[in-house]
This record gives sequence, C-alpha cells and structure tokens, in this order.
Amino acid sequence: MGKYEQLAKDILKQVGGKENIISMTHCITRLRFQLQDESKANDDVLKKMDGVVTVIHASGQYQVVIGNHVGNVYADLCEAANLNGEQPSQEAEEKKGVFNRLIDIISGCFQPILGPICAAGMVKGLNALFVFLHILSVTDGTYIVLNAIGDSVFYFMPIMLGYTSARKFKLNPVTGMIIGATLCHSSIQTAALTATGALGTLPILGEYFTTFLRIPLIANTYTSSVVPIIIVNAFAGKVEKQAKKWIPEMLRSFFVPFSVLLVSVPLGLLVIGPVITILTNLLSSAFTAIYTFNPVIMGLTVGLFWQVLVIFGLHWALIPLMVINMTQLGYDNVLVGNWGACFAQTAVVAAMYFKLKDKKLKNLCPPAIISGVCGVTEPAIYGITLPKKKPFFYSLVGAGIGGAIMGLFDVKKYTSGGIGIFGIINYIDPQTGEANGMMVAGLVILISMLVSFLLTFFFWKDEEVAEAAADTAVKGSDETPAKSETHAGREEILIAPADGKVIPLNEVKDEAFSQGVLGKGVAILPENGRICSPVNGTVQALFPTLHALGLVSEEGTEVLIHVGINTVELNGEGFTAHVAAGDTVKKGQLLLEFNRQEIEAKGYCMETPVLITNSDEFREIVITEGKEIREKETLMILKK
Repeated sequence: MGKYEQLAKDILKQVGGKENIISMTHCITRLRFQLQDESKANDDVLKKMDGVVTVIHASGQYQVVIGNHVGNVYADLCEAANLNGEQPSQEAEEKKGVFNRLIDIISGCFQPILGPICAAGMVKGLNALFVFLHILSVTDGTYIVLNAIGDSVFYFMPIMLGYTSARKFKLNPVTGMIIGATLCHSSIQTAALTATGALGTLPILGEYFTTFLRIPLIANTYTSSVVPIIIVNAFAGKVEKQAKKWIPEMLRSFFVPFSVLLVSVPLGLLVIGPVITILTNLLSSAFTAIYTFNPVIMGLTVGLFWQVLVIFGLHWALIPLMVINMTQLGYDNVLVGNWGACFAQTAVVAAMYFKLKDKKLKNLCPPAIISGVCGVTEPAIYGITLPKKKPFFYSLVGAGIGGAIMGLFDVKKYTSGGIGIFGIINYIDPQTGEANGMMVAGLVILISMLVSFLLTFFFWKDEEVAEAAADTAVKGSDETPAKSETHAGREEILIAPADGKVIPLNEVKDEAFSQGVLGKGVAILPENGRICSPVNGTVQALFPTLHALGLVSEEGTEVLIHVGINTVELNGEGFTAHVAAGDTVKKGQLLLEFNRQEIEAKGYCMETPVLITNSDEFREIVITEGKEIREKETLMILKK
C-alpha cells in the first residue's frame, strides 16, 4: 500500500464497499466507478474528505474527483479492494442501465447536428418574419428557396442521423447515410402507397400493398423520421462487425457494406421501421393527450424541470419528441414550456450581481448574463447559481410560470432555429405570418425574468461569503503579509499550448473544471491537433489514453492539460504522444497530437482546460484578455 492507503480505504467504504463496485477505472483527475447501487454511496461524506475535490454523477458513472495524484489513489484503492483495475466489461456496460444507455445514444446522435439544425431553423424563422412584415409572400421565389433550406433539414433527417448514428454504433458512416437515404427514397414510398388494392392485413401493423420476397411490406413514410434510422443503424453496426469476421480482408471494402445493406435495409423496412413508427406515434399521441387534457400543467412541468433535465443530460430523451411533432404536425406545442428557462436563469444572475460580496464571482455575472440571454446558460448554472443553491431554485420557479403561460395560450413552435432571444421568431407561423405566439413568447420573457429576479433580490442573501469574510477577520491578517513578503516579486509566464479560442474556465462544459475545483486556469478550443509545452520543466504524468498530461515547471508550477471533455472514453484513439512521463521539455516543444475532426465527429467537446493545480501557492493568476491566441503567446502570468 502507498501513501494514500487511508484515503483509499475511506473512499472504498463510502462508495458502499467492494461488493458494490461493478468496475473501476480512472482518468487524469477522477476515479470512475460503475456501482451496483449508487444510493449506497455517501456523497456528503466523500465531498468533505481531505483529498477528495467533489463527486459527480454523469454518463452512468459515479465519479470521485481527486486531482493529479488520482493514479496513486487508484493504485491503493485497487489493492485495498483487491480489484484488478480492468476497464469496464460488457456486463458492466449492460448494468449501466437501459435508460442511461438510451440517453447516451440519443445525445450522441443529435449533438453533432444540432448546430446545422438550428442554422436551418433560423433561416426558416427569418423567412416567417419576412412574411409577417409583408416583405415576402409564400409564392415568391425567395421565400421558396429559404423555406427549402429550413425544411430540408427535417425532410432528410434520416440521412443526417444515418451519419451520426453510424459513428455512434461504429458503422461505416457512408453505409449509415445510404441506409438513411433509402428510407427517404421516393420509390419506396411510391411503391407502397400508390399500389391499387390491399394485398392483406397484418395485426396491429395494418394493411400492406406490396411485398419483398413475398414478405408483406408495410407502407410508411420515413422522411423526417427520427428513431427508425437510429435503430436500423444499431442493428447494421452489429451486422458489420460480424461481416468483418467472416469476409477476407482483401474483399472487405466492397463486400462488408454489400452484406450490411443487403441484410439491414430489408429488415429495417419490413420489421424495424413499422414497429418503431407505431411506438413513436403512440408516445407522441400520449404527450399530446396530456397537453390536450391540461396544457397549463404540461407547460408548468416542462418549464419547472427543464433546467434540471439539462444538468443530468435527460433532456435528450425529449428532443426526438419535439422533432416528431414538427415533422408530423408542422409545429410543436408540447415542449414549448422550456422557453422561459434561459431568461429566468439570466435574471437570477442579474439579481445576484447586486448582492454578491465576492468580487471574483461578481465579475463572472456580466458575461454569464450575456451568454444566458443568447440561450447558453451553462456558465450561469454551473459557475454561479447552482453552487449557491437557492438562486437556482428561484430560476426554476420563474421558468415554470413562463411554461404555464405558454401552455395557457397554446403557443406553437414552428421551427427549432435560434436559441435564447434569437429564438423568438420560432413562434411565427411561416405559412401565414401570424405572430400571436411570438407576442406571448415576448411576454413570457418579461414575466419569467421578473419573477426570478424579484425572488432572488428579496429572498436571497450571500451568507456564505459573509461568513467566510468574518472567518478571515477572526483569524487575523498576520499570515497574509508574511506570505506576500516571502514570495514578493516572483512571477512565471506560461505560454499557450495551442492555437485557438480562449474560453473562461467557468464556461467549460464540465462541472469539475468550470467550478475550479481542480485548480485555476483557462481553457482553449484548439484550432488544430497540436499541444505544446507551456513551460520549461518535466512531464510528471502522461495518462495511458494520452488525452491528458501533467507538467511541473522549473519553478515548481504544476500544470494539467486535459484535451477535450470525457475523451478518456476514446482509450487513446486519435491521440499520438511525442513525450513520455519523466521527459524534460522546453517551452513550445510538441507534446501531443490529436485528430480534432475525428474526435469531434464522435460527439466529444474539444474544450481543453489548462489548469494550475497548485494555484493556492500563487498570490495572483493573470489570464490573457484576448479571445484568440496562438502557440507561444502569453496565456497566463503567475505571481507569488
């Protein structure tokens, strides 16, 4: 056992003991458990332990954030629990839970195309605005072209999802797109829908008008569909895996996709498509029935819980429902209750700005407000409101009231275009230019913000900061001058390890990084696939999956560079290391290379935190004010 023996034993006890652990791995900062029963783990005790930074529940994993020395804790934990420390088995993945796996699949398929979907939706929203302002009519050629841009993204949804789901299920992406294109092919629909006279009837599935190899082919229109292509490609991925085992390597480039298409497409059209279509129609009808029964309660519920769903990633389960409604009805009125959520969150931050005593946290409010108005609330949630608890709940109240109003007036959303304030045009009917929904949406913005602002301003006090200030006053100021005198005048310059966009740490899409629990610093969204050394020093640690490394500078500064978020799951795929642990490096020396396009295509965020893990030793950390940076330019100045 090593120096972290006691910590390892304590962690083992608080996660429910060895018998509660299905599997255990670690990344550069976290212990990642798959537990039999997460309720047996004691979050509160773990968070208060010396040596534990925080606890996070995400992606079906129980994550205990440790820091740079996680490898040592992991080794002692393996010994204490008598575990071999292997990667999760297939059995462990299955015990992850059907629901968690479903959420992971949906988010993995939709995340890569959300940007283009929103862009096309914004074009359609602008088109609707032009009709509302009588700039265009629905017969104008300009309207027709712009409308085609907005509609095509939904009409050919199976092709786009064919690509992303293929990547998710490790299927050849082009094969996946061909399957999606086949579902959209006009001849499939024409042959099934225009044949004269039904040939027979199948229980539940209904009448059929044609056959494939004498097997009944149920008529369905798969253009604009969402779920069938995902399920078909999941099956196709397994077919491709088996085909690669049986087909000689020299013939695979042709005969593997040939086999996959020949098996998957007919089965998809004969069985998977019809069954999934029935199930999704039932689900959509159920939500519509609830909305019809009481749209106010539906809107209130969606608005009240939407931000909670976002935090846990569960909102992905409802995104396909919105898409289905839009493609079948031309609008969605079930999930419109989430409209006021980002504005309520923004108003809470605005109220906190006037009451915060912590200047650093106060300075985070203006950029979070701007981001929130534009529809991106993660900086506000993770960096400001959620840590303070009560303000976050006040935002839920404002969002819930806004959702109830949307339901009361039966507001319809006609496109999934812009978010935040830019999304208000989503509520204009693109065919008639009728904009009553937009007017109600504007009213909801005002009410959601007013309710949340007033609740926070009058009922929340920044008591934690006040107590911390009082504690500092009681302790006295003798220690601070001594520390300043000891280290006065010493500073170290860190250069940028990559070209790219500079992102404030509190805006990073990972709680452990954004809250600064692993150290202070900044993040870079890299433009290329290079990571260079920001310091002269030594490579302290290089994780086996190559996605992260730790450095110690000649001045004793501990630097952690973590390429992307959750990229440990790639197991090194797409990464190449040019150094090893223990190597001496110079500023600007190439450390890692990675395939940015390949990693992003798999749905991973490439935000790369650059952290000072011993930041408590510095009097001040000055971060560049630039929005863009180049390798070897000054990124941070550390002052002792």
